[in-house]
Amino acid sequence: MTSRPARSDRYHGAAITLHWLIAALMICGFYIGWIMTDIPGFTPTKLKYFSWHKWIGVTVFVLAVARVLWRATHRAPPLDSATPAWQKAAAHLVHAVLYVLMLAIPLSGYFYSSAAGIQVVYLGILPLPTFIGPDQALKASLRTVHVLLNYTLLALVAMHVAAALKHQFLDRDGLLARMVPFIR
Repeated sequence: MTSRPARSDRYHGAAITLHWLIAALMICGFYIGWIMTDIPGFTPTKLKYFSWHKWIGVTVFVLAVARVLWRATHRAPPLDSATPAWQKAAAHLVHAVLYVLMLAIPLSGYFYSSAAGIQVVYLGILPLPTFIGPDQALKASLRTVHVLLNYTLLALVAMHVAAALKHQFLDRDGLLARMVPFIR
């Protein structure tokens, strides 16, 4: 039988909302980034996808800052005392790297756009400041960094999801109920 976490073992509603909103946006951003790079030429569709990708990135960055601030002022619920120390350490490390990537990926994309000489205009309304002038060598390096960070994120998210599913279906320890709103 699955043990159910006590109310104090669940994340706060704000943390849950930020978690799932950022996750959904990152999935959309990754998907759009994946398909937009395969569109040949310089078409209106490709430009639209690039804009959407950038808007998602800016939104993820803002929400990630909010999430980091929330996390800095609100403790996460403790892990079950039966959880092995190595799993606790791995969970803390993966979470820390996920937080870093939620900030670093949008920044690397933002600086990549700047180095390409393209200003990011959030939602087509708010021009964001440009901190880097056009630089083709830096553009190539930042593109590589942006892509590598995204694939690192993809691998870590896969591990994160696999660990959550392992806890839910193999360990049956109720860990998933801490972050999934409809599991009590």
